[in-house]
Amino acid sequence: MTPAGPRHFASDNNAGMCPEVLAALAEANAHHLPGYGDDPWTRRAEKLVRETFETDCDVFFVFNGTAANCLSLWSLCEPFHRVICHQFSHIQTDECGAPGFFMHGVTLHPLDTPEGKLTPDAVREGSRTPHGFHGSEPRAVSLTQTTELGTVYTPDEVRAIAAVARELKLSVHMDGARFANAVATLGASPADITWRVGVDVLSLGGTKNGAAFGEAVVFFDRARADNFRRRCKQSGQLASKMRFLSAQWVGLLENGVWLRNASAANRVAAYLEGRLAELPGVNVAFPRQANAVFALLPAAAAEAVAARGWRFYNDVGPGGAARLMCSWDSTEADVDAFVGDLAAALDHA
Repeated sequence: MTPAGPRHFASDNNAGMCPEVLAALAEANAHHLPGYGDDPWTRRAEKLVRETFETDCDVFFVFNGTAANCLSLWSLCEPFHRVICHQFSHIQTDECGAPGFFMHGVTLHPLDTPEGKLTPDAVREGSRTPHGFHGSEPRAVSLTQTTELGTVYTPDEVRAIAAVARELKLSVHMDGARFANAVATLGASPADITWRVGVDVLSLGGTKNGAAFGEAVVFFDRARADNFRRRCKQSGQLASKMRFLSAQWVGLLENGVWLRNASAANRVAAYLEGRLAELPGVNVAFPRQANAVFALLPAAAAEAVAARGWRFYNDVGPGGAARLMCSWDSTEADVDAFVGDLAAALDHA
């Protein structure tokens, strides 16, 4: 085994399970229960999601975010449709063409707008179909909350985009892999940044917030969920031992654990941003609004800290920033160790 060392900043996927998730899994493992979601853990998790969002939504649990996004969009689109998204959205840049694999014929229409966030005007312009029925028809808008550049849509921003979408007869999907971090940043209720402002379906992330694996797909427009369980089965996303997916959500949602985890990650990211501001030659590329800091580092210094074993993604987004991602278990001590090595590297650059 590799000796324990400092937590790195490559991804919040790298963190382990939080204690509450681990305890829920252990408890679920102690019982012999029916499969495919016909179990008390799944019913309890579904109820907790509905209570969290203050509405009678349909809830499904799948293995990962790629499936959550693609199955959600598949439920909204026919093969001749297209999905408007940001050019840095996960479905565009990091899912290996999975939208096309799941949704045969459906295309993505990426837009270039500032700070990773779509705007109403951009959506309106992107919806134009100058060749009539010869071109793919726009059918959905996909927003990422928080965005892939670490920024957060406000409720008013989501509402304005959704209003244009309604006018254009487009559905609204939200990729919420880091939705908890956005809720923690905004201090708003989950309902106030989803269905109350026009979101039809949400891919709700658990993996990056203390779960071992698994996301929830939440249909606020329940008519869109027709045959969704069959879509999950056909695509290999219907877990036979479903309780091990859903029990994690019980661990996260009961007693507000999911928001405590997200707030902890955001808080350490804010501390990291402050420490980086002390270093000459280091600049933050985008507003830090959740648990990611995008920093422009001198190339020699970035290489030096990577050589010392620090893991992070470099050359991300416009301008080629280093992405430093904080997790639910990141600490200020981790930040201090990293910044210390970076300061030494800058001195010798």
